[in-house]
Amino acid sequence: MDEFKEHLIDGENGREQSPNRGRSVPDTQALGPERASLSEWQKNQGIDTAKQIRIVKLAHMRYQHPDLPKITTFLRDFGMHVAQKSPGGDKIWYRGYGPDQYVYYAQKGEKKFLGGTFEVESYAELEKAEKVDGAGRIEELKDAPGAGWMVTLHDPEGFPVNLMYGQKAAQVGQLPDKVILNDETDKPRQRKFNRFTPGPAAVHKLGHYGLSVQNFQGQVEWYTRTFNLAPTDFLYVPDGSGQEKKTRDVATFLHIDRGADLVDHHTFFMSLNPTSHVHHASFEVHDYDTQQLGHQWLASKGYTSVWGVGRHVLGSQIFDYWWDTTGNMVEHYTDGDLVNEETPVGWGMAGDESLAVWGPDVPKSFLE
Repeated sequence: MDEFKEHLIDGENGREQSPNRGRSVPDTQALGPERASLSEWQKNQGIDTAKQIRIVKLAHMRYQHPDLPKITTFLRDFGMHVAQKSPGGDKIWYRGYGPDQYVYYAQKGEKKFLGGTFEVESYAELEKAEKVDGAGRIEELKDAPGAGWMVTLHDPEGFPVNLMYGQKAAQVGQLPDKVILNDETDKPRQRKFNRFTPGPAAVHKLGHYGLSVQNFQGQVEWYTRTFNLAPTDFLYVPDGSGQEKKTRDVATFLHIDRGADLVDHHTFFMSLNPTSHVHHASFEVHDYDTQQLGHQWLASKGYTSVWGVGRHVLGSQIFDYWWDTTGNMVEHYTDGDLVNEETPVGWGMAGDESLAVWGPDVPKSFLE
């Protein structure tokens, strides 16, 4: 692509215009000059990784809704299905087609965020979590699919964080067929026609969730010291005046540090905001066509789109965001980046251009 020399002509002023281009480049090349190794960043922050609570993955989200039938209809249209209901019908667990018993839990009550839930390495990690200031007691999940144990902590701004261990593995559902794509030179799809069936974009797994926080630095310190969460990227804004260039970080994308193992670019996101609130939860779907068809399905049902379809810069995911029927923001994504301990921590300027490379303009409601 770099050797492509032809140019398009800008009809308005006659200037040559390079065509758009896309590449998949190593993480070390994709970042700008402002970077640090993860080990260097952790050392500078005084983080003792031996004291962290060791999480393995993000398993499911927990919410409280005033109208469970209404949110159930939405989640089915969003791409989940009911895994189990409590005998009284005031608790519902929803799953996708992936390996998790459920990716979403809802209980009846006034609108309330009940936290994301991370799976930890062992029961001993739950016991370690019990000793964190303000932590609850370990509870057995007797009525939940797959059972297990869970303990709930609260971060410095009061957001709940759930840790789970001992859940029995679920049987993985049928994986979608892979769609073969032809480009201008590589044409593996021969005498095969691509055909699609409209419907919801089936959810595979929970990918990440995000918070808007008031004490950004304090929250970053708490999460990266308490858990094996590590920054992949920071976004900053100018801070101060005068000749000395100063900046302050206002957003971060954190991944689960599993050493050399590859993990999602981010499992947790935080941004500075005058008011503390949950921002969104994001669920993985199969591919772009699945996502676009799911977007059209939700639109046809009259649900409210927040933003998308588009492609993020940090994380590279294709995204579309929606308001659920209770007023929570949820996202479909596909085609996300993978990182590990060798991926440098990167810094970039915050702004609309840092959020998406293509798609609709960033709406004000997304940034609030």
